[in-house]
Amino acid sequence: MHTCSYTNNMREAPMSARLVIRNIGLLLSGDLHRPILDADSVLVEDGRIAAMGKAKDLDAEGAKVVDCQGTTLAPGLIDSHVHPVFGDWTPRQNQIGWIDSFLHGGVTTMISAGEVHLPGRPKDIVGVKALAITAQRAFANFRPGGVKVHAGAPVVEKGMVEEDFKELAAAGVTLLGEVGLGGVKGAEEARQMVAWARKYGIRSTIHTGGPSIPGSGLIDQDVILEADADVIGHINGGHTALPDKQIACLCETCQRAIEIVHNGNQRSALVALRAAKELKQLERVILGTDSPAGSGVQPLGILRMIAMLSSLGDVAPETAFCFATGNTARIHDLDVGLMEIGRAADFVIMDKAQHSAGTNLLDSVRLGDLPGVSMTIIDGIIRTERSRNTPPATTVPVIL
Repeated sequence: MHTCSYTNNMREAPMSARLVIRNIGLLLSGDLHRPILDADSVLVEDGRIAAMGKAKDLDAEGAKVVDCQGTTLAPGLIDSHVHPVFGDWTPRQNQIGWIDSFLHGGVTTMISAGEVHLPGRPKDIVGVKALAITAQRAFANFRPGGVKVHAGAPVVEKGMVEEDFKELAAAGVTLLGEVGLGGVKGAEEARQMVAWARKYGIRSTIHTGGPSIPGSGLIDQDVILEADADVIGHINGGHTALPDKQIACLCETCQRAIEIVHNGNQRSALVALRAAKELKQLERVILGTDSPAGSGVQPLGILRMIAMLSSLGDVAPETAFCFATGNTARIHDLDVGLMEIGRAADFVIMDKAQHSAGTNLLDSVRLGDLPGVSMTIIDGIIRTERSRNTPPATTVPVIL
């Protein structure tokens, strides 16, 4: 068996030409409509999914081989709500290597909800735009452990005009930081800025609930409905949640994404999930950690949310995995998160944790246990093997 660790190498490794992953016991698709696929092998060429099916039908000649040994292959997990700064460091917790640590929790893609913890963060309009463009450029060029961090999410401030959003979009900015964390908190003003952002292809997230950092404030259902942002950010509070009736109203009245986060009210998370289930709109549910934050950095936060929503929210575990993969990919128009031909080959290999009461991986998650991550792959390149953060997997893959 070959052993290796790629996570401390911050430069991109050369792209593997061909990789075949075979002997897959369970293939999760990330697609709510068909969460489990009938295939035991996946072929990767030049960093993209080239074929899926039975091993005997795939041309694996000359490819590096990963034998899953009957374990689970899933799309790499997506954290829909993080607050990066620059590099793999967070001033919020003065911790180095937090992104690399999330990779060991199966997260291969992150989406910034604003670089709000930058010491001395500029709040003048020129500075807001400069920071967003710089952050977008920096993380496009720097991928800790290979993780794809979609950054450069400006927190809107008073006085911004349509031309500012046009300029940001032209520079490559595609995200708007949490509306409500800056000076813009009124419903009418927020709606105008969200509309300008949408006009130029910039997706927006709105803060939900009580204040989380100095300068933020309460954002309730009236503001959220009026602003009409693309994502109802941390609907279960970041950290203080809205009343249950308001959470249910947001789910019922608004058709935007319902984001549930680790650093929120867990009971309120179940309220939101229940509302989405009753509406038969689980495709709107996405998962984030809302970290780094005052409550810390949670490398296993996404896995914990999957296990919690499945075990306490009465959702099939294969469905819960879709919340952190295909749902987020479709809402944010990402080239990851789904097992589809032509998409980026970003995967996580898992198995039930050793000594879990579950009979297999899905059963263990249904019981609330975290799976053991045994390998992450990004763009067809093996980035990590046995996770340093999850419990050890019962069975691990072998590189041949």
